[in-house]
Amino acid sequence: MIKRIMVDMSATLIHHGHIRLLKKASEYGKVIVGLTTDEEIISKKGYKSELAFEHRKEILESIKYVDKVVGTPWQITEETLDEFNIDFLVHGDDNSNDINQDRLLILPRTQGVSSTEIRDNAQRSITQKNNHKLMLTPGPAVVLYENLQYLKPMFGRGDDEYASM
Repeated sequence: MIKRIMVDMSATLIHHGHIRLLKKASEYGKVIVGLTTDEEIISKKGYKSELAFEHRKEILESIKYVDKVVGTPWQITEETLDEFNIDFLVHGDDNSNDINQDRLLILPRTQGVSSTEIRDNAQRSITQKNNHKLMLTPGPAVVLYENLQYLKPMFGRGDDEYASM
């Protein structure tokens, strides 16, 4: 009988570590991704995901190692596994889910990659790039918000009182 395997993830920024985990999980049976909802990401991680739940779900469903994607809370419980008729939860070695050991399969994480690192690298790249930009314009009426949203202020005192004015 084919086993039902749940891989829980947020997949805020999908990368090769996710693909490797899903590929390895597929060797154990049918893969059901327990995808963290948008509300849970905001609540547990403290930020809004770059991609909305439906878009993350669509991407995951297109991966050949994934048979189904379901919305789940941040913390997977025995009840979550029972609800979706799951035999085993597969997780990286950073697992914090309180699951009975006979239903848990821990796999090593892919070293050197994480969504957090990708996010931080992108932010540093934007910041470094903007530190060298000189922006001269005839006036604020011709500057689009999209051109300004990541630029650092380069005028005024730079303190909170000045910023609030």
